[in-house]
Amino acid sequence: MSSIKEVARLAGVSVGTVSNVLNRPDMVAPDTRLRVRAAIARLGYVRNGSARQLRAGHSRTIGVVALDLANPFFIDVLRGVETAAQRAELTVMVFNSNKDAGREAGLLETFEEQRPLGVLITPVNDSAEEERLGRLVSRGIPVVRFDSSAPHSHGCAVAVDDVLGGRLAGRHLRERGHRHIAFAGGPFTVRQVRERHEGLSAVLSPDDRLTVIPLPDLTIATGRLAGEEIATRPSSERPTAVFCANDLVSIGVLQEMTQRGLRVPDDLAILGYDDIDFAAAAAVPLSSIRQPREQLGHTAALMLLEEANRPAGHEHRQVIFQPDLVERASTR
Repeated sequence: MSSIKEVARLAGVSVGTVSNVLNRPDMVAPDTRLRVRAAIARLGYVRNGSARQLRAGHSRTIGVVALDLANPFFIDVLRGVETAAQRAELTVMVFNSNKDAGREAGLLETFEEQRPLGVLITPVNDSAEEERLGRLVSRGIPVVRFDSSAPHSHGCAVAVDDVLGGRLAGRHLRERGHRHIAFAGGPFTVRQVRERHEGLSAVLSPDDRLTVIPLPDLTIATGRLAGEEIATRPSSERPTAVFCANDLVSIGVLQEMTQRGLRVPDDLAILGYDDIDFAAAAAVPLSSIRQPREQLGHTAALMLLEEANRPAGHEHRQVIFQPDLVERASTR
């Protein structure tokens, strides 16, 4: 591979001038820029980005730890992150904790060693990794939580008001005459699950009935289990509507209802959460509580860049977006 010294020799300029053409071209006269670029093209020179990053003390990379990349919600969030990163000419490294605290801890240790420009993370547990995240910050690596709050720190966070989302779901189902509603979701150690259930419970009257179907995970497979539990109940004990903690669960419930010959929404109304693309494309289009997924990721990335570029003047803040309800055939 050719070196920057060879480029300078061929162009008849100093190494510093070549560096300016690469990094601050406006500081170099147009004729000199053309001569240097011609030498670069002739030699096939490619600058060593890794070495440049090491000299700067950090990379031009954002590290992302997503909670569950099997959930399309996080893919949509990452699109927003990528948009902001591309405009800043940064690379995004995406890792999946897969809801495993041990795996998450190992990824954070890797970030301590590799020194990315910053880290975006949805922690497995909102408070358990506080010390490790604090170590990243102490090493000059800003951290922003996305789809998560920062209750025990002064760091930045971007989240959605999940209690409000639960309230919207409960009001919608009650307005359609449902008085026996099931909530399918879990585990309740996950903040989003707890808050969505909390919001639903808050809008029910004493005369309403709430049946909780706890699930070990939020997947299509566990949604089918929830659907089976609902479908096999005697008709007099069966909920008339189910609010699912995410859209994957609601898709699983819909599949189970269809397989058992039960009608949606006549026999069971189904309402999900996230409004992923698959919700609208389901055999019976699913009503859902929509989160601004790409906006959430984009905002988190911008906050991270702001802190990385101006650490002294940066003020930590938490941004809470409001969800909204999208009504489709599954609850009409």
